[in-house]
Amino acid sequence: MVETWELRARFARTLGAAYGRTVPAYVTLVEVADEVNADFAARKPAEAERRGGLARITVERHGAIHLGGPTELRQAAILFSGFGMHPVGCYDRRDAPEPAPVVSTVFRPVDPIELTRNPFGMLASMLTTADRRFFDSDLQHRLENVLAARTVFPTELLHLAALATEEGGLTAPTAERFVALAATAFAPSDTAADRSWLSALERVAPVAADLGRRTGVRVVHLAPRVFDLDELCRRSARHGLRTIDGTDRPRAGDPDVLVRRVSFGAAGTPGGVLVAESRGIALTPAGRALYAGGKDEFPQTEAELETGGLAYFTHRHTGDGHVAEPILYEDFPPMPVDSGPDHLPWLSETLGRAVHDPFTLYRQQQDHSRERTAS
Repeated sequence: MVETWELRARFARTLGAAYGRTVPAYVTLVEVADEVNADFAARKPAEAERRGGLARITVERHGAIHLGGPTELRQAAILFSGFGMHPVGCYDRRDAPEPAPVVSTVFRPVDPIELTRNPFGMLASMLTTADRRFFDSDLQHRLENVLAARTVFPTELLHLAALATEEGGLTAPTAERFVALAATAFAPSDTAADRSWLSALERVAPVAADLGRRTGVRVVHLAPRVFDLDELCRRSARHGLRTIDGTDRPRAGDPDVLVRRVSFGAAGTPGGVLVAESRGIALTPAGRALYAGGKDEFPQTEAELETGGLAYFTHRHTGDGHVAEPILYEDFPPMPVDSGPDHLPWLSETLGRAVHDPFTLYRQQQDHSRERTAS
Protein backbone atom coordinates (compact mmCIF):
# COMPACT_ATOMS: atom_id res chain seq x y z
CA MET A 1 0.00 0.00 0.00
CA VAL A 2 1.28 3.45 -0.97
CA GLU A 3 0.06 5.71 1.82
CA THR A 4 -1.56 9.08 1.21
CA TRP A 5 1.49 11.11 2.22
CA GLU A 6 3.67 9.18 -0.22
CA LEU A 7 1.12 9.77 -2.98
CA ARG A 8 1.36 13.47 -2.17
CA ALA A 9 5.16 13.38 -2.25
CA ARG A 10 5.17 11.57 -5.60
CA PHE A 11 2.69 14.04 -7.06
CA ALA A 12 4.76 17.03 -5.93
CA ARG A 13 7.91 15.49 -7.42
CA THR A 14 6.15 14.72 -10.69
CA LEU A 15 4.76 18.24 -11.00
CA GLY A 16 8.17 19.70 -10.22
CA ALA A 17 9.88 17.57 -12.85
CA ALA A 18 7.29 18.53 -15.48
CA TYR A 19 7.58 22.21 -14.57
CA GLY A 20 11.36 22.00 -14.83
CA ARG A 21 11.17 20.45 -18.31
CA THR A 22 9.00 23.35 -19.44
CA VAL A 23 11.03 26.02 -17.64
CA PRO A 24 14.73 25.06 -17.36
CA ALA A 25 15.40 28.09 -15.13
CA TYR A 26 13.20 26.44 -12.50
CA VAL A 27 15.69 23.57 -12.24
CA THR A 28 18.43 26.13 -11.59
CA LEU A 29 16.33 27.87 -8.93
CA VAL A 30 15.69 24.59 -7.09
CA GLU A 31 19.37 23.63 -7.25
CA VAL A 32 20.41 26.98 -5.77
CA ALA A 33 17.70 26.69 -3.11
CA ASP A 34 19.00 23.25 -2.14
CA GLU A 35 22.53 24.65 -1.78
CA VAL A 36 21.33 27.55 0.36
CA ASN A 37 19.35 25.24 2.63
CA ALA A 38 22.15 22.70 3.03
CA ASP A 39 24.65 25.43 3.91
CA PHE A 40 22.24 27.04 6.39
CA ALA A 41 21.57 23.70 8.10
CA ALA A 42 25.32 23.05 8.35
CA ARG A 43 25.94 26.47 9.93
CA LYS A 44 22.85 26.58 12.15
CA PRO A 45 21.56 23.03 12.67
CA ALA A 46 19.41 23.88 15.69
CA GLU A 47 17.75 26.81 13.94
CA ALA A 48 17.13 24.70 10.83
CA GLU A 49 15.36 22.09 12.96
CA ARG A 50 13.19 24.76 14.58
CA ARG A 51 12.06 25.72 11.08
CA GLY A 52 11.08 22.20 10.09
CA GLY A 53 14.43 20.63 9.28
CA LEU A 54 16.46 20.10 6.12
CA ALA A 55 14.62 16.95 5.01
CA ARG A 56 11.28 18.72 5.00
CA ILE A 57 12.36 21.96 3.36
CA THR A 58 14.23 20.15 0.57
CA VAL A 59 10.98 18.66 -0.76
CA GLU A 60 8.68 21.54 0.22
CA ARG A 61 6.74 23.19 -2.60
CA HIS A 62 3.79 25.56 -2.66
CA GLY A 63 2.01 25.97 -5.97
CA ALA A 64 -0.86 27.89 -7.50
CA ILE A 65 -3.44 27.03 -10.16
CA HIS A 66 -6.45 28.69 -11.80
CA LEU A 67 -9.80 26.91 -12.13
CA GLY A 68 -12.79 27.77 -14.29
CA GLY A 69 -15.57 27.81 -11.70
CA PRO A 70 -17.36 25.93 -8.90
CA THR A 71 -17.51 22.59 -10.73
CA GLU A 72 -13.77 22.51 -11.35
CA LEU A 73 -13.07 23.61 -7.77
CA ARG A 74 -15.28 20.82 -6.39
CA GLN A 75 -13.49 18.30 -8.57
CA ALA A 76 -10.12 19.68 -7.47
CA ALA A 77 -11.21 19.14 -3.87
CA ILE A 78 -11.89 15.47 -4.65
CA LEU A 79 -8.52 15.13 -6.36
CA PHE A 80 -6.48 16.80 -3.63
CA SER A 81 -8.28 14.83 -0.93
CA GLY A 82 -6.77 11.72 -2.50
CA PHE A 83 -3.37 13.23 -1.74
CA GLY A 84 -4.34 14.09 1.85
CA MET A 85 -4.77 17.79 1.06
CA HIS A 86 -7.80 19.65 2.40
CA PRO A 87 -9.22 23.16 1.82
CA VAL A 88 -7.94 25.75 4.28
CA GLY A 89 -9.00 29.39 4.37
CA CYS A 90 -10.66 31.70 1.88
CA TYR A 91 -8.92 34.40 -0.14
CA ASP A 92 -11.38 36.71 -1.92
CA ARG A 93 -9.54 39.01 -4.31
CA ARG A 94 -12.67 40.69 -5.66
CA ASP A 95 -12.49 43.40 -3.00
CA ALA A 96 -8.70 43.64 -2.81
CA PRO A 97 -6.87 46.90 -3.60
CA GLU A 98 -6.00 45.34 -6.98
CA PRO A 99 -9.24 43.40 -7.55
CA ALA A 100 -9.51 40.24 -9.62
CA PRO A 101 -12.54 37.98 -10.25
CA VAL A 102 -11.25 35.03 -8.22
CA VAL A 103 -11.90 33.35 -4.89
CA SER A 104 -9.19 31.00 -3.65
CA THR A 105 -8.53 28.35 -1.05
CA VAL A 106 -5.41 26.40 -0.14
CA PHE A 107 -5.35 22.62 -0.40
CA ARG A 108 -2.79 21.24 2.04
CA PRO A 109 -2.32 18.70 4.84
CA VAL A 110 -3.90 19.84 8.11
CA ASP A 111 -2.39 17.34 10.54
CA PRO A 112 1.06 18.36 11.90
CA ILE A 113 2.41 14.85 11.36
CA GLU A 114 1.27 14.89 7.73
CA LEU A 115 2.88 18.30 7.25
CA THR A 116 6.15 16.89 8.55
CA ARG A 117 5.96 13.98 6.11
CA ASN A 118 5.29 16.22 3.11
CA PRO A 119 3.92 19.78 3.32
CA PHE A 120 2.92 20.21 -0.33
CA GLY A 121 0.26 22.89 -0.72
CA MET A 122 -1.66 24.30 -3.68
CA LEU A 123 -3.54 27.59 -3.89
CA ALA A 124 -6.56 26.99 -6.14
CA SER A 125 -8.20 30.14 -7.50
CA MET A 126 -11.74 29.86 -8.89
CA LEU A 127 -12.93 32.32 -11.53
CA THR A 128 -16.22 34.08 -10.58
CA THR A 129 -17.78 34.61 -13.99
CA ALA A 130 -21.17 35.74 -12.62
CA ASP A 131 -19.73 38.81 -10.89
CA ARG A 132 -21.04 41.86 -12.78
CA ARG A 133 -18.21 44.00 -11.46
CA PHE A 134 -16.01 42.17 -13.94
CA PHE A 135 -18.08 40.37 -16.60
CA ASP A 136 -21.06 41.57 -18.61
CA SER A 137 -23.71 39.03 -19.58
CA ASP A 138 -22.34 38.27 -23.04
CA LEU A 139 -18.77 37.78 -21.85
CA GLN A 140 -19.95 35.64 -18.94
CA HIS A 141 -22.00 33.25 -21.07
CA ARG A 142 -19.37 32.86 -23.77
CA LEU A 143 -16.64 32.14 -21.24
CA GLU A 144 -18.83 29.74 -19.27
CA ASN A 145 -19.63 27.83 -22.47
CA VAL A 146 -15.93 27.49 -23.25
CA LEU A 147 -15.15 26.31 -19.73
CA ALA A 148 -18.08 23.87 -19.67
CA ALA A 149 -16.78 22.22 -22.85
CA ARG A 150 -13.47 21.21 -21.28
CA THR A 151 -12.90 18.19 -19.04
CA VAL A 152 -10.07 19.01 -16.68
CA PHE A 153 -10.32 16.08 -14.27
CA PRO A 154 -11.42 12.85 -16.00
CA THR A 155 -13.76 10.38 -14.31
CA GLU A 156 -11.07 7.75 -13.73
CA LEU A 157 -8.85 10.27 -11.96
CA LEU A 158 -11.65 11.37 -9.62
CA HIS A 159 -12.58 7.74 -8.94
CA LEU A 160 -9.00 6.90 -7.94
CA ALA A 161 -8.82 10.02 -5.78
CA ALA A 162 -11.99 9.00 -3.94
CA LEU A 163 -10.58 5.50 -3.48
CA ALA A 164 -7.30 6.86 -2.09
CA THR A 165 -9.25 9.03 0.34
CA GLU A 166 -11.39 6.12 1.51
CA GLU A 167 -8.55 3.61 1.83
CA GLY A 168 -5.83 5.98 3.06
CA GLY A 169 -3.67 5.04 0.08
CA LEU A 170 -3.52 2.86 -3.03
CA THR A 171 -1.83 -0.31 -4.18
CA ALA A 172 1.45 0.27 -6.02
CA PRO A 173 0.15 -0.16 -9.61
CA THR A 174 -2.95 1.94 -8.89
CA ALA A 175 -0.85 4.62 -7.18
CA GLU A 176 1.34 4.91 -10.26
CA ARG A 177 -1.72 5.30 -12.46
CA PHE A 178 -3.27 7.87 -10.11
CA VAL A 179 -0.20 10.11 -10.00
CA ALA A 180 0.29 9.87 -13.77
CA LEU A 181 -3.33 10.84 -14.47
CA ALA A 182 -3.13 13.72 -11.99
CA ALA A 183 0.04 15.06 -13.60
CA THR A 184 -1.60 14.88 -17.03
CA ALA A 185 -4.47 17.05 -15.78
CA PHE A 186 -1.88 19.72 -14.95
CA ALA A 187 -0.36 19.71 -18.44
CA PRO A 188 -2.69 21.98 -20.44
CA SER A 189 -2.54 22.94 -24.09
CA ASP A 190 -3.65 26.16 -25.76
CA THR A 191 -6.85 26.36 -27.77
CA ALA A 192 -7.39 28.22 -31.04
CA ALA A 193 -9.24 31.03 -29.28
CA ASP A 194 -10.25 34.24 -31.03
CA ARG A 195 -7.65 36.93 -30.36
CA SER A 196 -10.17 39.75 -30.00
CA TRP A 197 -12.12 37.72 -27.45
CA LEU A 198 -8.97 36.92 -25.49
CA SER A 199 -8.14 40.63 -25.52
CA ALA A 200 -11.55 41.36 -24.01
CA LEU A 201 -10.87 38.80 -21.28
CA GLU A 202 -7.41 40.25 -20.70
CA ARG A 203 -8.97 43.65 -20.05
CA VAL A 204 -11.12 42.08 -17.34
CA ALA A 205 -8.26 40.13 -15.74
CA PRO A 206 -5.26 38.12 -16.97
CA VAL A 207 -6.61 35.06 -15.14
CA ALA A 208 -9.76 35.15 -17.28
CA ALA A 209 -7.74 35.19 -20.50
CA ASP A 210 -5.50 32.43 -19.19
CA LEU A 211 -8.48 30.17 -18.56
CA GLY A 212 -10.18 31.10 -21.82
CA ARG A 213 -7.26 29.90 -23.92
CA ARG A 214 -6.43 26.58 -22.23
CA THR A 215 -7.87 23.08 -22.15
CA GLY A 216 -6.50 22.09 -18.76
CA VAL A 217 -5.04 23.37 -15.51
CA ARG A 218 -1.79 25.33 -15.72
CA VAL A 219 0.58 25.48 -12.77
CA VAL A 220 1.11 29.21 -12.30
CA HIS A 221 4.04 28.72 -9.98
CA LEU A 222 5.61 26.01 -7.83
CA ALA A 223 7.70 27.78 -5.23
CA PRO A 224 10.57 26.10 -3.38
CA ARG A 225 11.10 27.21 0.22
CA VAL A 226 14.42 28.34 1.68
CA PHE A 227 15.72 29.11 5.15
CA ASP A 228 17.45 32.29 3.95
CA LEU A 229 15.66 34.16 1.17
CA ASP A 230 18.20 36.97 1.00
CA GLU A 231 21.03 34.49 0.45
CA LEU A 232 18.99 32.81 -2.28
CA CYS A 233 18.68 36.14 -4.07
CA ARG A 234 22.43 36.73 -3.87
CA ARG A 235 23.36 33.29 -5.17
CA SER A 236 20.66 33.18 -7.84
CA ALA A 237 22.01 36.36 -9.41
CA ARG A 238 25.26 34.49 -10.14
CA HIS A 239 23.22 31.94 -12.11
CA GLY A 240 21.43 34.51 -14.25
CA LEU A 241 18.18 34.66 -12.27
CA ARG A 242 17.17 38.30 -12.07
CA THR A 243 15.17 39.45 -9.05
CA ILE A 244 12.17 41.49 -10.18
CA ASP A 245 10.40 41.89 -6.84
CA GLY A 246 12.39 42.67 -3.73
CA THR A 247 11.79 40.64 -0.59
CA ASP A 248 9.95 42.08 2.37
CA ARG A 249 12.87 42.15 4.79
CA PRO A 250 12.23 42.21 8.54
CA ARG A 251 14.24 44.55 10.72
CA ALA A 252 17.58 43.17 11.85
CA GLY A 253 17.01 40.75 14.71
CA ASP A 254 13.24 40.61 14.30
CA PRO A 255 11.56 37.20 14.17
CA ASP A 256 10.47 36.02 10.74
CA VAL A 257 6.68 35.79 10.50
CA LEU A 258 4.15 34.53 7.95
CA VAL A 259 5.64 34.11 4.48
CA ARG A 260 8.10 36.18 2.45
CA ARG A 261 8.37 35.81 -1.29
CA VAL A 262 10.63 36.90 -4.10
CA SER A 263 10.06 36.75 -7.86
CA PHE A 264 12.68 36.10 -10.53
CA GLY A 265 12.42 36.87 -14.22
CA ALA A 266 12.65 33.74 -16.34
CA ALA A 267 11.75 33.22 -19.98
CA GLY A 268 9.15 30.54 -20.62
CA THR A 269 7.45 30.79 -17.23
CA PRO A 270 3.82 31.87 -16.78
CA GLY A 271 4.04 35.64 -16.78
CA GLY A 272 7.82 35.34 -17.09
CA VAL A 273 8.16 34.86 -13.33
CA LEU A 274 9.55 32.23 -10.95
CA VAL A 275 8.73 32.39 -7.25
CA ALA A 276 10.61 31.31 -4.12
CA GLU A 277 9.69 31.82 -0.50
CA SER A 278 10.69 31.60 3.14
CA ARG A 279 8.32 30.95 6.03
CA GLY A 280 8.16 32.17 9.59
CA ILE A 281 5.87 32.10 12.59
CA ALA A 282 2.09 31.81 12.27
CA LEU A 283 0.42 34.89 13.77
CA THR A 284 -2.84 35.05 15.70
CA PRO A 285 -5.60 37.40 14.47
CA ALA A 286 -4.32 40.03 16.90
CA GLY A 287 -0.76 39.53 15.69
CA ARG A 288 -1.86 39.69 12.07
CA ALA A 289 -3.69 42.98 12.67
CA LEU A 290 -0.73 44.51 14.48
CA TYR A 291 1.69 43.38 11.77
CA ALA A 292 -0.52 44.80 9.03
CA GLY A 293 -0.70 48.10 10.87
CA GLY A 294 3.03 48.73 10.70
CA LYS A 295 6.25 47.00 11.66
CA ASP A 296 7.45 49.81 13.92
CA GLU A 297 4.98 48.70 16.60
CA PHE A 298 5.59 45.00 16.09
CA PRO A 299 7.48 43.05 18.80
CA GLN A 300 11.12 42.25 18.14
CA THR A 301 11.37 38.92 20.01
CA GLU A 302 9.56 35.61 20.03
CA ALA A 303 9.05 35.96 23.78
CA GLU A 304 7.11 39.18 23.24
CA LEU A 305 5.03 37.53 20.54
CA GLU A 306 4.12 34.68 22.88
CA THR A 307 3.34 36.72 25.98
CA GLY A 308 1.28 39.14 23.90
CA GLY A 309 -0.77 36.35 22.33
CA LEU A 310 0.39 37.50 18.91
CA ALA A 311 1.76 34.23 17.52
CA TYR A 312 1.27 30.49 17.92
CA PHE A 313 3.73 28.24 19.76
CA THR A 314 3.96 24.60 20.76
CA HIS A 315 5.10 23.77 24.29
CA ARG A 316 7.13 20.92 25.73
CA HIS A 317 9.26 20.04 28.74
CA THR A 318 12.95 19.24 28.42
CA GLY A 319 15.68 18.52 30.90
CA ASP A 320 16.37 22.25 30.99
CA GLY A 321 12.75 23.23 31.63
CA HIS A 322 9.87 24.48 29.53
CA VAL A 323 10.42 25.21 25.83
CA ALA A 324 8.13 27.18 23.53
CA GLU A 325 8.73 26.62 19.82
CA PRO A 326 7.09 28.70 17.07
CA ILE A 327 4.48 27.08 14.84
CA LEU A 328 5.38 27.45 11.18
CA TYR A 329 3.01 29.39 8.94
CA GLU A 330 1.68 26.85 6.40
CA ASP A 331 -0.65 28.99 4.30
CA PHE A 332 -0.39 31.59 1.57
CA PRO A 333 0.30 35.31 1.91
CA PRO A 334 -2.56 37.02 3.75
CA MET A 335 -4.88 39.16 1.68
CA PRO A 336 -4.98 42.93 2.29
CA VAL A 337 -8.71 42.54 3.01
CA ASP A 338 -10.27 40.25 5.60
CA SER A 339 -11.81 37.43 3.56
CA GLY A 340 -11.49 34.67 6.09
CA PRO A 341 -14.05 33.20 8.50
CA ASP A 342 -17.05 35.12 7.14
CA HIS A 343 -16.57 33.48 3.73
CA LEU A 344 -15.92 29.92 4.95
CA PRO A 345 -19.59 28.77 5.05
CA TRP A 346 -20.15 29.98 1.48
CA LEU A 347 -16.98 28.31 0.25
CA SER A 348 -17.82 25.10 2.14
CA GLU A 349 -21.21 25.00 0.43
CA THR A 350 -19.56 25.56 -2.95
CA LEU A 351 -17.09 22.73 -2.35
CA GLY A 352 -19.54 20.38 -0.68
CA ARG A 353 -17.12 19.84 2.21
CA ALA A 354 -15.77 21.66 5.24
CA VAL A 355 -13.20 24.40 4.73
CA HIS A 356 -10.80 24.69 7.65
CA ASP A 357 -10.18 28.01 9.37
CA PRO A 358 -6.36 28.38 9.47
CA PHE A 359 -6.43 30.23 12.80
CA THR A 360 -8.35 27.33 14.33
CA LEU A 361 -5.80 24.82 13.05
CA TYR A 362 -2.87 26.73 14.55
CA ARG A 363 -4.71 27.28 17.83
CA GLN A 364 -5.59 23.59 18.11
CA GLN A 365 -1.96 22.61 17.54
CA GLN A 366 -0.91 25.05 20.25
CA ASP A 367 -3.61 23.93 22.69
CA HIS A 368 -2.87 20.24 22.20
CA SER A 369 0.80 20.80 23.00
CA ARG A 370 -0.14 22.69 26.17
CA GLU A 371 -2.43 19.84 27.23
CA ARG A 372 0.36 17.31 26.76
CA THR A 373 2.75 19.52 28.71
CA ALA A 374 0.28 19.91 31.58
CA SER A 375 -0.44 16.18 31.87
